[in-house]
Amino acid sequence: MDILIRLVNALLMIAMPLALGLILARRLRVGWRLFVVGAVTFVGSQVFHLPFNTQVLSLVIERLGLTEAQTGVPLAVVALLFGLSAGVFEEVARYLVYRLQLKEVTSWGQALMFGAGHGGVEAILLGGLAAYALFQAVAYRGVDLNGLVPPEQLELAKAQLEAYWAAPWYSTVLGAIERAFALCFHLSASLLVLQAITRKKPAWLVLAISWHALVNAVTLFAFGIWGAYVAEGLIGLMALFSLWIVFTLRKHEGEDGGPAHRASPEVVIKIPGADPAVEEITEDDLEDSRYM
Repeated sequence: MDILIRLVNALLMIAMPLALGLILARRLRVGWRLFVVGAVTFVGSQVFHLPFNTQVLSLVIERLGLTEAQTGVPLAVVALLFGLSAGVFEEVARYLVYRLQLKEVTSWGQALMFGAGHGGVEAILLGGLAAYALFQAVAYRGVDLNGLVPPEQLELAKAQLEAYWAAPWYSTVLGAIERAFALCFHLSASLLVLQAITRKKPAWLVLAISWHALVNAVTLFAFGIWGAYVAEGLIGLMALFSLWIVFTLRKHEGEDGGPAHRASPEVVIKIPGADPAVEEITEDDLEDSRYM
């Protein structure tokens, strides 16, 4: 049973973003290309983000004497620094792709598909790692590790295996739950960044970076202070707020230059042989005639 639940957790992490993409493609009529571009955008952001964290940010934290920060203000500072790092690299990457690669993207549905790919590939990669960890744990379960693991790593490997199998079943599905919450966030972030393009107001990019930093910082701080369950509860609340952002921006789509307020070209119907005075019938005339 414990193996099945762990397998379901990994499969859900992989399947959820694909299912979301399928729903968006069918209901909103948006192409999978945006999903793929969103996925590539996330991977590209990590090419710069991860080295920055290890080679720059970690040194800054060490200089500040916060390497062992586990409680209070020191932990909050560390969480905020890592959150801000994630926000800057990922949201600026989104912005640059919108500006340089996805100039045609202006609608709510298109931004959602882009966000689904951005957050979705992270969920898929983590799901793959969860599945790989499960296969390894199953392969080494009950096996003598003396000849398989270097002597200096033997005790650590045994402790990790024991901890893996000792975890209660309900804790093993936290990965899938967290990815579902994270997908909600990525949808909201993609929409916020799009506003910086359609409304021509960079403040929306700053807002997206700040929102990303806050979500990550709260998660890291809560996990360090109160543990995984409280952290997931807070992530769930932020996911609900993310959905509020998503549907609020749908309601106001088109303001300040968005697509909803763009005038459609007038359709003119010409009747061959008709009197010139009544030859042209516009789309507005047809609409008005419905109520006559």
